[in-house]
Amino acid sequence: MTRIVAISGSRREASTTKAALRVALAAAADAGAETDLIDLGAVDLPLYHPDEDEQGDSERLKRRVREADGVLAGTPVYRGSYSSTFKNFHDFCGSHEYEDTAVGLLATAGGGSYGGTLEHLRSTFRNVHAWVVPHEVGIRGASSEIDDDGRIPDDDLRGRTERLGRVVTEHAERLRG
Repeated sequence: MTRIVAISGSRREASTTKAALRVALAAAADAGAETDLIDLGAVDLPLYHPDEDEQGDSERLKRRVREADGVLAGTPVYRGSYSSTFKNFHDFCGSHEYEDTAVGLLATAGGGSYGGTLEHLRSTFRNVHAWVVPHEVGIRGASSEIDDDGRIPDDDLRGRTERLGRVVTEHAERLRG
């Protein structure tokens, strides 16, 4: 079975990033994938140190990514880029985790700008030999677009987010084959 893991780079309890990833994961599950969510706000992951092999939950988390066929990478937009929480986890992972893995990108912005964040993610994932799918999702004013129950009421936005889950699943299946 195709495995899709979502990585939420938000530390907020009521994270719009995590909620949007859950929408994409549900679509991946509907497409036949086994799904998993890594909530970086709920793990033991100290700052990356290149001279130390294992730190906190790093090995367990890297294994979850390595065993996945596809990844949904989600982050809030901070200062025009991705969160430090996501960056820290991303530093632990390399081509061994992402090679021949379909990756879909999702950014949630408090305001209106998410383009730079998606570009930064795309570049860094390509650098570790991930296959970044062309479909990506940016959500402007995310706290107004995602309700308190984690749903996306707007049909177009929900459809684009669900499509991300399906597209990553489809490409992950092709890469496995």
